[in-house]
Amino acid sequence: MDIVYIRELEVETIIGIYDWEREKKQTVSLDIEMGFDNRIAAASENIEHTLDYKAVAKRLIEFIETSEFFLVETMAEKIAEIVLQEFSVPWLKLRVGKPGAVTGSKDVGVIIERGEK
Repeated sequence: MDIVYIRELEVETIIGIYDWEREKKQTVSLDIEMGFDNRIAAASENIEHTLDYKAVAKRLIEFIETSEFFLVETMAEKIAEIVLQEFSVPWLKLRVGKPGAVTGSKDVGVIIERGEK
């Protein structure tokens, strides 16, 4: 299985459990690895045969910007569902982070894997 990836996609959204987090958008950061067989695309050099990472990023940005989750865990699950279902990806590994959410740390968050490798 090949991997198509997006690194450090940053999106502004409402995320968190505290009242102040519900009032002001924060940055979330995503890394996503998606299983995909790249051989057909490589042979044809046709974008229609690829897993279009620009289309994935655009869809996730649109979704995240308009969401208001309390937990990064919930956000991660919903993102995974979108990618698995809408882009026919058999497997993904996703990191969702909240940079600066914990004093003294650069980033905190979750990493999940869904689907079959």
